[in-house]
Amino acid sequence: MGYDLATLELRRWRVADALRLTAAHADPDMANQGGIRDTASAVDWIGRVADLDNGHVYAVVDGDDHPVGCVAVTNIDRHQVGWTWYWTIAEVRGQGIARDALRALADWAHHDAGLYRLELGHRTNNPASCGVAAGAGFLFEGLERERLAYDGTRYDVERHARLASDPLTTPERPVTIST
Repeated sequence: MGYDLATLELRRWRVADALRLTAAHADPDMANQGGIRDTASAVDWIGRVADLDNGHVYAVVDGDDHPVGCVAVTNIDRHQVGWTWYWTIAEVRGQGIARDALRALADWAHHDAGLYRLELGHRTNNPASCGVAAGAGFLFEGLERERLAYDGTRYDVERHARLASDPLTTPERPVTIST
């Protein structure tokens, strides 16, 4: 399938996206992202992220409204700090989709949602995620040793953050946000 990646939109997930969400999570690289195993669990996940009282989860959609990823800021606390995360489908990885979506989300979170600090973490064995973080202006802040465990293996996690006062580069393609 071809995707129209000249423009992107961040919009709420819809139940109609459940099949594409399920297909995205069939990728072995997505095995630990949200516990989506089938269409029913995808519909459940969409319902849960729609009702968050301390976060915003967006589908990243191409110019034809096909979901190609996800970007979010969740666990927002009273200190105006939020946890950001992202993923893209295998077919569009390496094309700057996650970077551009995260840049747009960071701009919105800092200027419209009033968040001062955005944080994220990625496994040290995921250099692509590190590149997304750096490309969106998140600065390295430290290493959490053996922070995550998957299938009996422990992984170190790099922590990154960006402040509202940090310079932000605009996305390389137009990105709109429908809140």
